[in-house]
Amino acid sequence: MWDVVGGFVEEGEHPLEGLRREVREETGVEMQIGRFMGIWMGDYYGRSTLNLFWAGRLEAGEPRAADDVAELRWFAPDALPPPRDLAFEGLIEDVLTTWRNEHA
Repeated sequence: MWDVVGGFVEEGEHPLEGLRREVREETGVEMQIGRFMGIWMGDYYGRSTLNLFWAGRLEAGEPRAADDVAELRWFAPDALPPPRDLAFEGLIEDVLTTWRNEHA
């Protein structure tokens, strides 16, 4: 299933620091954080989650999939995976729909 880069913040960790850490862990490169996109509720294997999303750009370097990531791939806005191929039923689809509508 396709997902966006992300993860959980550590106890006491600022959300932006958690974002930077997760991007670095999953891609091996730093992130230039852009606009805050919003907050969505989600379900993570039966546990409710509060999901914060930012737009951004990866800094210089060659992204590589971490050991907990099978593959990294970039999609054009008009070639995003269909909902059936996205992780976390509805959550990623909702975020991508918001992003797509802003860039239409």
